[in-house]
Amino acid sequence: MSPAEPDVTLLLEEARLGAAGAADQLARAVYDTMHRIAVSALRQERDGHTLQPTELVDEAFVRLVNHRDTSWESRSHFYGVAANVTRRILVDHARRRARVKRDHGIQVTLDNALSDEGAGSLDLIALDQALMELETLAPRQGRVVELRFFAGLDIDATAEVLGTSRATVKRDWAFARAFLLQALSSIH
Repeated sequence: MSPAEPDVTLLLEEARLGAAGAADQLARAVYDTMHRIAVSALRQERDGHTLQPTELVDEAFVRLVNHRDTSWESRSHFYGVAANVTRRILVDHARRRARVKRDHGIQVTLDNALSDEGAGSLDLIALDQALMELETLAPRQGRVVELRFFAGLDIDATAEVLGTSRATVKRDWAFARAFLLQALSSIH
């Protein structure tokens, strides 16, 4: 953290306690990174998606600030939770759209982030279902997918958020990709 950069962990705690102006300061401190997370997450969506990055950031930030019972450990912890919140917002949005369109879900394109061979277009609801199954069997590997796919974090940033090594993240990522591709092929 540079001397001019605000202490996000301190701002999170102040916002959690309801300190005047803390949420506004926090928003200014994390907006650019959260916007990059939103752009990365929405990049996975098919063309014509109705959520815009700014809307996704706004909704995610409101949900994060309302986590009053969360004891924020660090900036990395905050962004890890932000990845989970972003995933939940996108899946909820896909479910609402699916109910309206009855098209069995909103399609997302998985680039080389999930499949080295390119998986084409996948159903976001099916991906979430497969990811929940993975999280039940292998929680850390599920978290790696969430951070890499939904937050767009690279190997180093994912390792930092999880407090593990790059090698572990690479192994977890390879396992998770294989698991999800297998699970998704059996859903369709």
